[in-house]
Amino acid sequence: MPLDDPMFHNPADTAPLDWPRIATHLAAHGLTLDPGAAPRQFRGGLANLNFLVTLDGRKVVLRTPPPGPLPPGANDMRREHRILSCLWRALPLAPRSLHLCEEEAVAGRPFILLEYRAGVTLAGDAPPRLAREPAAGARLGPLLIDALADIHAVDPASVGLDDLGHPEGFLDRAVTGWVRRATLCAGPEALTGPTAELAAWLGREVGRVRPAAATLLHNDFKLDNLILDPHRLAPVAILDWDQGTRGDPLFDLATLLSYWTEAGDPPAVRALGQMPTAGYGFPSRREAAERYAARTGRDLSGFRFHRVLALFKLAVVFQQLHARHLAGTTTDPRYAGFGELAEAVLDFTHDVSQGRVF
Repeated sequence: MPLDDPMFHNPADTAPLDWPRIATHLAAHGLTLDPGAAPRQFRGGLANLNFLVTLDGRKVVLRTPPPGPLPPGANDMRREHRILSCLWRALPLAPRSLHLCEEEAVAGRPFILLEYRAGVTLAGDAPPRLAREPAAGARLGPLLIDALADIHAVDPASVGLDDLGHPEGFLDRAVTGWVRRATLCAGPEALTGPTAELAAWLGREVGRVRPAAATLLHNDFKLDNLILDPHRLAPVAILDWDQGTRGDPLFDLATLLSYWTEAGDPPAVRALGQMPTAGYGFPSRREAAERYAARTGRDLSGFRFHRVLALFKLAVVFQQLHARHLAGTTTDPRYAGFGELAEAVLDFTHDVSQGRVF
């Protein structure tokens, strides 16, 4: 494996972990970390750190939260292990979790070991791979929707996840929780401007929404959380389950569409750069939603609420990431502009709430 492999950080930029202590911990659980295979940190992502390591002669992924304070409910390795230690039985695209370490003294924070699935990810709004396949979005868009529908078709009880999360009152708690996080980001000044208006809108509208029957949720499903076969661009694995729960499946759909920019969106919103859906032949957000409705039979008549809630959540996430920049817990230069990006998303969310855009 070349040291300049674009999938991995250069060794000098790799986040430090106490690998000898990790090896000692794993040995106590009958697992042998190969000392001759240097851990390599995967590129990409804005939160959890992922390392390719060799365990008992096979490649696995060590996954751990970033350093510094974490937002409430985020980067939950225990939750991710619980889901992925059993979901693979019903959802073949779910990689199996092999081990959970909750002893923070070992690596500085909890970590899990995951089955490694080889393949490629398409990150950002212009993945180099799509330059060679400029119409690939016509296949990838439906593929995304179908994978999400497959998640929602899993019977949680069949894999021992029937007590995961608290689906009753899911939307009410989501509104309350994300407004609270927005308030924490705002500091002592409390909420003002578009944030305050949207918080009030969500508070009014949540009581009018009829929640869909609860399903398993991924809670952060998007294109770069799919590992794809490098030749066929067919799905190999679905990653990043640390926010998984049970709740209203339309919120999962809305979360996916919050990343789904279009060519006609404001430039500041397209600057999200999370998925390449503004080109490459991807269907529109409305077409994607209609495919989901046709695939699952779910009613989307109240979907505007879910759209607003998911976009509001996205804006607050970028506010939280910007707060890490302000606190000095990250040196990643991307984080410096996340405050302005969050404001642009909030303005766009206001347009969605008023029905001016889907």
